[in-house]
Amino acid sequence: MDHGDIAWSLMSSALVLIMTPGLAFFYGGLVKRKNIINTIMMSAILMGLGAILWILIGFSLSFSGDIGGVIGNLNWFGLNFNSLSDMTLPYPNTLAFALFQMMFAIITPALITGAVAERMKFSSLVIFVTIWSIIVYYPLAHMFWGGGFLFKLGAVDFAGGTVVHISAGVSALVLAMLLGKRKNLGQASYQPHNIPFVFLGAALLWFGWFGFNGGSALAANGLAVHAIVTTNASAAAAMLSWLLIEVIKNGKPTLVGGSTGLVVGLATITQGAGFVPIWAAIIIGAVASPISYFLVSYIKPKLGYDDALDVFGCHGVGGILGAIAVGLFANQSINSAVAWNGLVYGDASLLWRQLIAVGITIVLAVVGTLIAAGIASSLTKGIRVAKREEDMGLDASEHGENAYPAFNGMD
Repeated sequence: MDHGDIAWSLMSSALVLIMTPGLAFFYGGLVKRKNIINTIMMSAILMGLGAILWILIGFSLSFSGDIGGVIGNLNWFGLNFNSLSDMTLPYPNTLAFALFQMMFAIITPALITGAVAERMKFSSLVIFVTIWSIIVYYPLAHMFWGGGFLFKLGAVDFAGGTVVHISAGVSALVLAMLLGKRKNLGQASYQPHNIPFVFLGAALLWFGWFGFNGGSALAANGLAVHAIVTTNASAAAAMLSWLLIEVIKNGKPTLVGGSTGLVVGLATITQGAGFVPIWAAIIIGAVASPISYFLVSYIKPKLGYDDALDVFGCHGVGGILGAIAVGLFANQSINSAVAWNGLVYGDASLLWRQLIAVGITIVLAVVGTLIAAGIASSLTKGIRVAKREEDMGLDASEHGENAYPAFNGMD
């Protein structure tokens, strides 16, 4: 048992945990002021719900045994192993690994909530993410990281570009389409109500992402350092790329744009942070922002769907681009866990496996979202709030709270 590796794993777990409040502020600042409490609560609830689900069944279904290459078993129900000394998995400590992976299971469904902001029932959301975690996230975690089908195929995902970002991004798009557009979208203004919150959230995400990607080395070693440097390089390049587009198009850079760009860069490098060279990370980030910007600014309005906070445009597209980038730039000299070098080195073997993994993930996310949304709708008599409640704001109608109360005198 390496104490340094365990210490880094515990620290990384804490870094990834702070990403969920960061996401809450990032999303919360982008919505109307009457919906910020609800938007933050949709992330906050998963810090409780996601953790308990993971302890009871999630870790076991993801990493214990193998059923058909798709899912694990329940042998580790409730983390039923020797928590002090078990080293069944080839990591510093089985419980430390379970804790680290718990943070991924928390933030992944939280990403989806940005697409349904300002119009989904909170009760419906709780039921949806519970079912979605069981039928989408846990199988994907097993297939990639728990020895399942995609792992055996040879596809790789260093820190969750496919397991986390593609699954959440595609599911967000499907759920947004099921919900329909927000009332008066395109007629009334939908400007961010608190831009400093947006940057605060983005900064916390960038900070926590060092644990997200660096911790996925599962050891305090050179690979962890490499993953952190590629993560930072991609985020920086994507932020600058997005701001350059804004200057060219509108003449002015914006803080919302810079915040969005850096998140796109983080999402895109996640898949390959421990597989690609540092120079490639700069290219990946610089290219990701224009593609995401084009989809959000031009394709989305033409198609007419209301992904409120562009979860698919940022995380879904970023995850897909990241999976392709691994097939292009991965190098065995960086990480021997990848069985082939990327296409730029003359081998297409990894690229086509990455594309297969992307396709399987998209199908599972679409089908799983339809099932989870259908069950949630039947149990809560529809997943969308009433028009009157949407007008009132979900802070008041769903939680009875006001983020910005006006006080008269001393309180």
